[in-house]
Amino acid sequence: MAVNSKKLAVYFVAVFVLYVIITDPEKAADYVQIGFEGISEAAKALGDFMTWLANGGK
Repeated sequence: MAVNSKKLAVYFVAVFVLYVIITDPEKAADYVQIGFEGISEAAKALGDFMTWLANGGK
């Protein structure tokens, strides 16, 4: 029976995330904050681009 590599990769990522959370919760919180800040900046940039586009690219 062949192991699906995608499932195996997801399993290893989940184990790693749990390991980081358990061993250093403060650092894990920092990683989450960095991730959300990145998503927020990307959304802001997309909004700025759409506003620029709606204004005729001026």
